Amino acid sequence: MNSVEVIMANAFPKLHNAAWPGMVGKGGTEPGADPVISQDRMIELTANASVDGVTFDGIDLFLSLPHTDLDSTDDDLKKLAEKVGSKGLVIGSLVAPIWGGGGAFGTEEDRKNYLSALTKSCAIGKKLNDIGIRKYGIIRIDTANSPANFAKDPIENQKRNIATIKEAARIAESFGEKLAIEGEICWGGMHGWKSLLELLEGVGHPQTVGIQADMAHTLLFMLGYNAEEDALVPKGFNWEKDAFDKGYKALTDKLRPWVKDFHVAQNDATAFGSGSHDKTGRHCPVDDKNGKLDIPYHAGFWLRDNNKQHIDIKHMCWDGCMFPNSAMEQPETWNKILGAMNAVREKHGWN
Repeated sequence: MNSVEVIMANAFPKLHNAAWPGMVGKGGTEPGADPVISQDRMIELTANASVDGVTFDGIDLFLSLPHTDLDSTDDDLKKLAEKVGSKGLVIGSLVAPIWGGGGAFGTEEDRKNYLSALTKSCAIGKKLNDIGIRKYGIIRIDTANSPANFAKDPIENQKRNIATIKEAARIAESFGEKLAIEGEICWGGMHGWKSLLELLEGVGHPQTVGIQADMAHTLLFMLGYNAEEDALVPKGFNWEKDAFDKGYKALTDKLRPWVKDFHVAQNDATAFGSGSHDKTGRHCPVDDKNGKLDIPYHAGFWLRDNNKQHIDIKHMCWDGCMFPNSAMEQPETWNKILGAMNAVREKHGWN
């Protein structure tokens, strides 16, 4: 009898949605501003998505009201775990609310507040681990201040960034947590790939502190959007495939060793902001006709090293920040996203 080869679907990385697009860029007072979408609704939209029997495995959370209170009690966190678990989901990465002041390169008081929020976030992460609803994921941070403010004294401000995040690393290690600095052009001292590497190398805790690589945000690093001198494509670049892939490989080769968290996304090579959020790499719908990324193909530049080996992550997330509510409330939006993420996993995942 002939043997039959059974091809199993890849189990890793696990597929997560993000809750914070229900908050980030929402709730503004300008005409036409979208209201906040509740955490319960974001969990529901995530749990309801399904494509060919594939569903989301979990959700990543924003530790800020009106979603999750940074000062949540143990009972609050047990209720959160029960709510997420009842939908067949787990919790992964957590965003620390380190904004509201001068951030990592602000005054001593600013930096004290930054580290206090980070400490509370790590404590929540550990409690969720202990409850059993969270088995992987990082605490996400950034420098929490603008490139414009950073540029007033870049040398001194980067020294402050490094000192603050070194202390954040020590705090995270005391809770058994890892930190991922969000790779976005809107944060001072990491607004280009060179300054981001300078920050990471200066902190010098590679086992604890790395980056969150978002396909939409990091594309603008390649273009030199906020650091023209660091562009990795030639002048006159017009998305020719060879030049694109060469620039994208150069970017991912430099940053991939630092990846501790990964976001699948689409981008049309423009920046966008809404509400109080500064402009950063635009998150576009999966099938946006202006999208520059071949999602399954370009995800592989991040997920596999030059020896085709997988990077060390347990899950990947979709971040739909600043999607309009009209799109976010459509089940088809999340089904398309889930389908794209599963295509990435089938091409680059493992068991």
